[in-house]
Amino acid sequence: MGKFIAIDGLDGSGKGTQSELLVQRLKKEGKRVRVLSFPVYENDSSLFVRMYLEGKLGSKPSDTNAYAASMFFGADRYVSYRQDWKKDIEDPDTIVVANRYTTANAVHQLSKLPKEEWESFLAWLWDFEFEKLGLPEPDLVLYLELPPKLSLSLVKSRSGETGQKMDIHELDTEYMDKCYEAALYSCKKLGWRQIKCYNGDEIRTREDIAEEIYKEVGKL
Repeated sequence: MGKFIAIDGLDGSGKGTQSELLVQRLKKEGKRVRVLSFPVYENDSSLFVRMYLEGKLGSKPSDTNAYAASMFFGADRYVSYRQDWKKDIEDPDTIVVANRYTTANAVHQLSKLPKEEWESFLAWLWDFEFEKLGLPEPDLVLYLELPPKLSLSLVKSRSGETGQKMDIHELDTEYMDKCYEAALYSCKKLGWRQIKCYNGDEIRTREDIAEEIYKEVGKL
């Protein structure tokens, strides 16, 4: 098995950018690297994910319960794993970098539940995806920590610049606040490495964040 790194964070935290910067740096060092991004929107496997995020199952995230939504995202990962990147993760010389993974369910879906159910949900999620579905577990999870206020401002800016429609997660500020709290809990409970992406009300430069990420990856 090669090394498997998952990068996660709230919407707008720079997951895609930081995944690409890490991949570029590793490739320059001569490493064999595969980058993944979830959900795989262009595949049929993400049908239920797209229906959920587009509000076709309800206009609020809570309209779809945590377990059902987790199954949508898990199924998308399972299909892509079997059809596409299983060979990469099994190659001992390949580093796989994922922009979002099971970790996203441990934030976005966990936040829908009362706190007394958080521990049991994480136990169910890890068993469902890594034991029942047989998906590989990351060797390292890097969580890009960004408070909801800053995260949402970046999402709105991106939407205005690109015309990309905001999904039901991004449109619900109360939900994003709960996700942030769930993320901090998951980081502590599951041993994720937190990368603080801000200083006060200012967002750190992407180069500064990338350097900290690279140092954490180097510890592998």
